[in-house]
Parts: sequence; C-alpha cells; structure tokens
Amino acid sequence: MKDSIKLQANQVALNGTLKVPGDKSISHRSIMFGAMAKGKTTVDGFLLGDDCLSTISCFQKLGVDIVVDGHEVTITSDGMESWKEPDEILDTGNSGTTTRLMLGILAGSNIHSVLVGDESIAKRPMKRVIEPLRQMGAKISGRSGGQFTPLAVQGTDLKAIDYTMPVASAQVKSAILLAGLQATGVTIIREKEVSRDHTERMLRQFGATVNCKDGVIQLQGGQKLAATHVEVPGDISSAAFFLVAAAIAKDSSIRLEKVGLNPTRTGIIDVLKNMGAQLEIEVEPDTEDKEPIGSVSIKTSELHGIEIGGELIPRLIDEIPIIALLATQANGTTVIKDAEELKVKETDRITAVVEELKKLGADIVATDDGMIINGPVTLTGGVLKSYGDHRIGMMGAIASVISTGPIEIEQASCISVSYPNFFEHLRNVSTSETLR
Repeated sequence: MKDSIKLQANQVALNGTLKVPGDKSISHRSIMFGAMAKGKTTVDGFLLGDDCLSTISCFQKLGVDIVVDGHEVTITSDGMESWKEPDEILDTGNSGTTTRLMLGILAGSNIHSVLVGDESIAKRPMKRVIEPLRQMGAKISGRSGGQFTPLAVQGTDLKAIDYTMPVASAQVKSAILLAGLQATGVTIIREKEVSRDHTERMLRQFGATVNCKDGVIQLQGGQKLAATHVEVPGDISSAAFFLVAAAIAKDSSIRLEKVGLNPTRTGIIDVLKNMGAQLEIEVEPDTEDKEPIGSVSIKTSELHGIEIGGELIPRLIDEIPIIALLATQANGTTVIKDAEELKVKETDRITAVVEELKKLGADIVATDDGMIINGPVTLTGGVLKSYGDHRIGMMGAIASVISTGPIEIEQASCISVSYPNFFEHLRNVSTSETLR
C-alpha cells in the first residue's frame, strides 16, 4: 500500500463538533501506573494510537494482565514485585515517552530487560534520562555509553537524589519521579520552567503523596500505588490542529468537546488568544488532582503576529509545527524562540517545519532556537515529507484546507501514532467534496 495521501485544495469552510482522541501522555501513564499499582485499574477514553499500544505491549511482556475493549482498558496487577523478567526485547516503537519513562520504572525493579525502538527512537538522545538515573544507582547500558537504544536495564536498589533540571522536560522529570518512587529517601526535582505535570497528578490519583511548590517537587520513596479509575480527556495537542484550522479557514466554526485543559499544556490557547483568535472555553467543574476538562469553540479570526518564547515554550512544545502554519496566515511577524527542544523530537522539527512550509510558499526562516514567520501568505500545493513525524503530517493536512493547490503527504500513516481517525474527522467538518 502506498504510504501517502493526496489532499485537493479546499479553501472551504470547516464547521461542526468533534471529540478528539484521548490524551497521549495520560494514556501512556495510565498503563504504567496501573501496572505498578496493586489491584484492578480501569481506564476510559484511552488513545488507541501506535505509541500507546507500544506501552501496552511492553507491560504485557512483563506479565501484566491488560485487556483492551475499544477505548476502555483494564489493567490487573499485583504490583511491580509480581512482574516477570521478559523473555524478549521490549519494543517501544516510535514512542519517546514509553522509552524514557520505562527506564525510570525498570531501573528500580528486580528484573533485567532490554528496550529498543524504531529508527527514529534510535537517534533520540537518552543521556538526559540516563545521567540522573545513574546518579540514583541505576544500572543501564547501551550504545555510546547508554546515550542511544538499544538499552539494557538491570533493576537494582536506588537512592534518592536532589536534581536540578537543565532543561524543561516532562519525560526526564517523570523518569526520575518513577525511579524515586522505588528509591530510598526523598527525591527532589527542581524545575527552572515548569513542564507538564501529568505524572505528579496521576501519582496522587493512585494514592501517592507528592509535594510541589515554587518549581520544587518532593517525593518520598517506598510509597505503594493503589489501583483506581482513570478518565482520559481529549488530547489538546490533537485538538490544536482543528483549533488552527477553524481560525485560518474562511467562514469556519468548530467546537471541540471534552478536551484536556491542564494549565501546563494550554500554551496553544494562550497563543491563539494573543494572536486575536475568536475563542471561547467552557471548563467543567474541577476535581482535585484529576485532569481539568472542558470544551473549546473557535471561529475564523483576524490574526496578528506575536513573539513566542520563554516559559510558554514547555506548555506548547508539541504544537509548534501547527503554530508555524497558523503564523503564515497572521498579519506581521511571528517569532518562535527558546525552542531548542524541537531538535530532539521525532525529527529535527525546526528544520523539518521550515523546509516543508517553504515548499508551500511560506515566508519562514529557521533560527538556532526556533523560527521567524512573516504573514499573511497564500499557500500553494506541493509534496510534503512527514519525516515519519505525526505532527508534521497533520500540519500538512491542515495546510490543504487553505492551499490553492493539492498537497500530497508522504508517510501519512505516521499520523496514527496520536490521531488514528484524523482524516475521518477532517472529512466530518469539511464541506469539500474532495475530502469526502
């Protein structure tokens, strides 16, 4: 089967109501925490994307009983002590979250295991996780001194550390916390810029005590997790593509329901508001320690360029590809800075986004830590490389909504990593026959 899709130029209105797939970050963690906890954990709204299915597969190989019934998942476990040593390699696929967080979990276990991912994962740096884990006593080996997969982990006793995060990274922070849960002493993490806090919230939901104040997180080791029920909200990173689509397509109006509105993830909302988007949010009553949820409505808007950087970047790092597309339709100049983290995502997203949007006629240049975009411009068609990166693939698809010519997206199947029914949803809100 040819792994590309060609979307005709649309330039039509987008209207309707959508419920985007479950949050990828929370779906991953629900499986991990459920496997570590004792008892039966149930999960509603689970994302059936390739990355999250890789997480399930890894824990099933550890002997954890996991049953998937549609978007409902049941995890039955007697805790980490009951896990068996896997007789095969744990394949994390394209998932950096699975790879990095499992290093933290497995470091304090009583088993030996080997982690490997796809070609993209093999190029992604693991040193930032390995170094603090080794400070805790972890026994991890791999290519280039443990910088790259495959990685072998020999579970061992760990000790708590006091660690200052060099860069904002929820994956690194989470790996340390999950190792700290099994370590002797109090693990302390100091963040200069607060990254997404799904792990801290879910630890509390599973019965652990975590103290967070003024960028300092403290976790007492030796705590046991208790099974619970997890409700996975819609992924705001997935919602971002339709929020941008409605803002830039003519005569459009889209409502997204049951979207996660965790403050550490709503940078895209701030950017849209700051650029002048007509946007309304309805927040459901908040429940302590659980993820905030609400509905977001947006319509075609007159936009203007802004500067995006600093503490805002960790709150929208995954949305920068679609924000770059948004900026091509705004009046004036948009500057994205302090986003060096983009270079170590599924691909070097700074280079990839700039090169692909240039093919469509965007006025965009790369910088060392971001990009500069001038708008508005009329986007033409072309053949876009997704680089096997789901967010770049979806960026190209949304560009077709306003382009004057067709856009062909190579390796379009990568979109299933986070949004398996993306094209179905795009058809549902489009009035264009070319998408139906």
